[in-house]
Amino acid sequence: MRVNGRRADAEKELRAALRREVPAAVALRRELHAWPRVSGHEGPTLERVLGGLLGVFPGSLSGPAVERVAGTGAVLRIGGPGPCVAVRGELDALPMDESTGVAWAATNGAMHSCGHDVHLAAVVALARAVARTQVSAVHEGRAAPAGEPFAPPLLVVLQPREESQPSGALDVVGSGVLERHRVHAMVGAHVQPLLPAGTVACTPGAVNASADAFTVTVTGAEGHAAYPHLTRDPVLAMAQVIVSAQQIVSRFADPMVPTVVTFGTVNAGTAPNAVPREATARGTLRTMSPGFRDRMCRRFVQVVEDTARSYGCAAEVELRYGEPVLVNDPLLTAETGELLRAHGWEVTDELRSCGADDFARYGEVARSLMMFVGVDTEAGLHSPAFLPGDDSVGAVAEVLLAGYLAAASSGRFGDHTVEAATEAARREGHQTHT
Repeated sequence: MRVNGRRADAEKELRAALRREVPAAVALRRELHAWPRVSGHEGPTLERVLGGLLGVFPGSLSGPAVERVAGTGAVLRIGGPGPCVAVRGELDALPMDESTGVAWAATNGAMHSCGHDVHLAAVVALARAVARTQVSAVHEGRAAPAGEPFAPPLLVVLQPREESQPSGALDVVGSGVLERHRVHAMVGAHVQPLLPAGTVACTPGAVNASADAFTVTVTGAEGHAAYPHLTRDPVLAMAQVIVSAQQIVSRFADPMVPTVVTFGTVNAGTAPNAVPREATARGTLRTMSPGFRDRMCRRFVQVVEDTARSYGCAAEVELRYGEPVLVNDPLLTAETGELLRAHGWEVTDELRSCGADDFARYGEVARSLMMFVGVDTEAGLHSPAFLPGDDSVGAVAEVLLAGYLAAASSGRFGDHTVEAATEAARREGHQTHT
């Protein structure tokens, strides 16, 4: 990726501004961590983040207008008209009791155990750095050369309900706000304890799986445990359903495509000496192949129904479609990786996971890139002991900056906006999820 002198100076200015913002962002991270809010109740978190963002803007800067979206979310635009680059920060926490023991641990029955406090603070640091450089350019009478938007408008997407359904990202896309702001690219970053600090996974193509939830209800005939021949046992049928469903992975899915069937809960009966009438189970279906997703779901229903029938029972399957496969744009991924390497980061393109993230929704309407940033912590994601160090705030901010700069430097900047993607989807007969 070639960088001219003017753009190189702008990037240098942005990086310096970002470094100056990090200490305040670390303090914000600790404050957000101490007072988390679960999905659907993120209002106080949103207001605190907006307060940190709005304080940087003098009256001379265009905007910023805050638009409320998805109930407890908002977007804020930094810069003038035209195509923009968007970054996402997740507002919600998980309902769990924290066990880190730090002075700023949460005590309200919720916890940022997935790193959303770090992500939000990093987004604020980046946004403030971009705002300050644009303010400086306005005051000094500088502007980007025609056709070379080295500091294009930035749309900050403060998204609720990443950890629950209905998806916050789905509602953001459905609101039309990305289309109105002509989003050219969407950039996100997530802390990842599977990677060492100083390493970033910047992987092209599919990086997270689709995730669809199911509820299976098997109905039989109840009776005394001593007379099984007079019953139709839904527990036995459910046990065989669980075993048979795993063969979807081993004998129906392409072995080169990661696919997972998980039964997370199984419930039946109230007495040890009675055969119950009903057994229920819940779980998820995951695949890294968008094309296999629907076939997998249909096969699952068929296997469940046929297996239960073979034991004299009936089965009902309720499927709730969740997040699609998260696919990183290859060109944006390559250019961001190049920038990261140039600034001393160890970059890998091998990390993929059958985890799911509603960030995938943004990839359906714009170029998108989700990166994973290594952090030093013994506890894993969603653990009550998960606590990345304060240095992770600056690390995630630097990674987001690389994605922003790569999107801005792309020779295709502005060519692939939400309007174009939506219109293309309509022509192909594939409506965007709303």
